[in-house]
Formats: sequence, structure tokens, C-alpha cells
Amino acid sequence: MQRLKEQIIKQLKLEGTKPESIGDHDPLFVEGLGLDSIDALELIVLLQQEYKIKLNNAEQGQEVFRSVSTMADFIMERQAKQV
Repeated sequence: MQRLKEQIIKQLKLEGTKPESIGDHDPLFVEGLGLDSIDALELIVLLQQEYKIKLNNAEQGQEVFRSVSTMADFIMERQAKQV
């Protein structure tokens, strides 16, 4: 999850944020990192560029982007299906 946290920080240009300051299960939106809808679009781009994964719909995004842990689970699940 360390690598994913680093990718999120880079993609969202969260200067001054360290990967270790982001809890695996902390919410990414509202409380937690306090991300917004523009950040959600950037996370979608991250999934597409880095992992070749596309979301099916907006509701799926709400579930996937709940925390770093849910993102990591989603990525591993999708990569397992691609093999």
C-alpha cells in the first residue's frame, strides 16, 4: 500500500503529505484526506494509467475510493482477473 499512497500523493499533488500520514483505512473524502470530486477524477486517471483499470460507474467509484485499503483491494482483485 506504500506504493499506492505515493502514487496518490503524486497524482493529486499533495505536497507536504507523507505516505505514512495516510492511514490505510482512513477516509479519502470529506474527513481524512478531504478529497473532492476533482480529486476523484484524478484517482480514476491514476487507475487507468498505472493499472489499466476502468470503473464501471460512479457508484463503484464511491466504494473503491473509500480508503487506500479499498483501492488496493480493488486493484488486486482486478489484476487477478486479468491474468
